[in-house]
Amino acid sequence: MSERPNNLTMAFMLGHPAHFFALGAGTGLVRGAPGTAGTLLAFPLYALLVSYCTMPQQLALIAFAFVFGIWVCARTANDLGVADPGAIVWDEIAAFMLVLFFTPMGFVWQVFAFLLFRFFDIVKPPPIRYFDRKWKSGFGVMFDDLLAAFYTLIVLAIARSVIAE
Repeated sequence: MSERPNNLTMAFMLGHPAHFFALGAGTGLVRGAPGTAGTLLAFPLYALLVSYCTMPQQLALIAFAFVFGIWVCARTANDLGVADPGAIVWDEIAAFMLVLFFTPMGFVWQVFAFLLFRFFDIVKPPPIRYFDRKWKSGFGVMFDDLLAAFYTLIVLAIARSVIAE
């Protein structure tokens, strides 16, 4: 479990735009399950993307969210004085929006994708755990969740192919 810095407050979050985004507009302040709260925030954010953007624009904005996340996560972790605090949830938000982009339509598929993503993000099977422990930069914070998204998409693809048979 990631440590919770003493200076992690609403005032800290509002003190810099990078903090606001990295802490998922406050979802990262949820005690006990900030990653889950951040992942849930990806649902309405992705719904906005779908409502206003074409598929190529959606993918471009998700890619931008990843690159932007490298900076906001690095800045916020540095300001908190902790390499990868659990309160930083932009990594979950961006990675899960990518998952949603490729998830088949329907409530059951989205719930399944959510559960899979949270499983892989929490359990961190190899090589996710390796990168989570070794890469402590903004890129490292974002990368392990990208791997969890990749694992999620593989399982979704297998499930979809089994159901289609």
